[in-house]
Amino acid sequence: MKCGMGPEVRDLEEVSINLDPIQAGGRLTADAMKAVIAYGDGYSVCDHCVRPNRLDYIKKPGIEQFHKDLAGFIGMDQVRVVPGARRGFQAVARTYICKGDPVLVTSLSHYTEFLAIEESGGIPFEVQAGEDRIVSADAVAETIEEVIRREGRNPQLFFLDHVDYQFGNFHPVRDLIKVAHTYDIPVLYNGAYTVGIIPVNGRDIGADFVVGSGHKSMAAPAPSGVLGTTSERSDEVFRTTKVRGDRTGRTFGIKEVEMMGCTLMGVTLIGMMASFPHVKERVRHWDRELSNAEMILGSLLSIEGTEVLSEYPRRHTLTRVDTTKSFDVVAKKHKKKGFFFTSSLKEKGITGIIQGATRVWKYNPYGITREQAQYVALSFREIAQENGLNTI
Repeated sequence: MKCGMGPEVRDLEEVSINLDPIQAGGRLTADAMKAVIAYGDGYSVCDHCVRPNRLDYIKKPGIEQFHKDLAGFIGMDQVRVVPGARRGFQAVARTYICKGDPVLVTSLSHYTEFLAIEESGGIPFEVQAGEDRIVSADAVAETIEEVIRREGRNPQLFFLDHVDYQFGNFHPVRDLIKVAHTYDIPVLYNGAYTVGIIPVNGRDIGADFVVGSGHKSMAAPAPSGVLGTTSERSDEVFRTTKVRGDRTGRTFGIKEVEMMGCTLMGVTLIGMMASFPHVKERVRHWDRELSNAEMILGSLLSIEGTEVLSEYPRRHTLTRVDTTKSFDVVAKKHKKKGFFFTSSLKEKGITGIIQGATRVWKYNPYGITREQAQYVALSFREIAQENGLNTI
C-alpha cells in the first residue's frame, strides 16, 4: 500500500517487535493517532486563537491548561513546547552563550548539544566520564577548575544528560548540579531519555532548565519536545520581542524571541496532548519496563562471549552490548556476514537493530509486553544455538 503516489504505508510497529533505541518511547498511543487525523492541517490549533495571539494562551483546544499541567509534570515553573529537544537546547544556548564563552558538556553528551553551543559561538569543554562510564561530581569540579585556569572565567552553562544516549547510563545529576551551582553555573537537564519515561522533577533535582523530547519519550509525533525553566530564568529564556519596524513602527506584542512567536502548530502539539494522560500513567510503571529489559539482557548474557557495556545491573532499558566474541564470530564465517544476525531477527519478526551489526550495538525494549519480552529473549538464544554458539 502507498500513500497516494507517495511513500509506502509504514507498518513496522504493527508487524514487528521494534527494539530501535530511539523509537521505543515515541510510539504513538491510539489517542495520538486520532489526533494525527483530526489535527493534521498545519494551523489546525489556531481555530480559536484570539489576542494575545500566542500558542500557550489558546483555550480551545486546551493548550493553555496543557502548558500548566506539563509544568507540574516535570516540576518546573514555566514550560513551552518546542520542535524537539534540540530546539530547547538552542533556545537556552542562544540566551546565555556569546562568542568565545566556555560551556560545559560531558564526554557522553548528545551531538545536538554541541551544535547548540557552536551556533551560539561558545566553546565546549567536556567532563570526562570515568572507566565505569559514569560522570562523577569530582570530574565536574576538576573540569570547571581547568576551564577557569585556561579561560580566566567560569563556564556559562552546563549541559547535563541524566541518561546518556550512548550507554543508557544514569548519572548522579543532583550531585553534579550541586557542584555546578557552587560556581554559579546554570544547568540544563537533558531528559530526552527520562521525561515521559520515568518521574522527573526538575525543581527537586535542582535544574535551572529541563528539556524533554516528545517524539523520543512522550509518545508524540515528531518534531516535538518541552522546555521547562525556573521562575528565576523564565523571563530570560522566554523574553518577549522588543523590536520595532523603522518605517512602519510595527511592534509584535508578547511574541517570544526564542520561540519565534509560536512553536508547535497542529498535529505535533495535539498528539503530545492526546498521549499525555497515558504518559503520566506509564511513568508509574518503570519497574515493569526494567523487569522486561532484565529478562532480555539475561538471555543475551547467557550466550557465551556476550558482554554488556552499559552499567550493570541495568537501571534503564536502553542498553549497549558487545557481541564481538559471540555473534561476530559467526559473522566472520557466515555467507551473509554480519547481516545474518538482523536477517535472523527479521525472520522472527524482530527489528530495530542496526543492519549488519554483530560487534557493538544498542537496543531498547521499552513499551513491549511481557509476552513479547519473553519471545525476544528466547529468540536471541535460538539464533545463537542455531549458529553453534554455546548458551549457559
